Amino acid sequence: MLTAPDFMRELKRGEEAEVAALLDAAFGRPDESQLVGALRKSGAMAGEMVLPMAGGIVGYAALSAMRAPKGWLCLAPVAIRPDVQRRGYGRRLVGMIAQWATMSGATVVVLGDPAFYARCGFAPLSAGIRSPYPTDHTLTAGPAGTAATELVYPKAFG
Repeated sequence: MLTAPDFMRELKRGEEAEVAALLDAAFGRPDESQLVGALRKSGAMAGEMVLPMAGGIVGYAALSAMRAPKGWLCLAPVAIRPDVQRRGYGRRLVGMIAQWATMSGATVVVLGDPAFYARCGFAPLSAGIRSPYPTDHTLTAGPAGTAATELVYPKAFG
């Protein structure tokens, strides 16, 4: 019998420890789980999505509120459990978020591999927008207006 993930859904209360373990395993260090904890504690967390499979969680994505431009969201971290990586689950998870951004009119910013995120529906950052991170690895989904001049991430990204 084939096993595949269920539909992406919001994180449920009580699943935080499982997500922390997934992040630590996927990244090989606790930095991302600590970032998620800081985003939750500061109130910057806008949404947490999980990809459930066989009674557990195999994927995770966090959306936090950017300090500027107002109303923009940051996608980070994104992780797939190591034992199920390279099966397209990450592309599916990120692609669904990009599609949601386009359909809802939300702008989502992500920092990462441009080739991967472009395959998922993200586009390069508009020219002229300043960022504390490399702009050639910063992409957006949704209606990233040209009026934005600077990206200011939540303080937890410090």
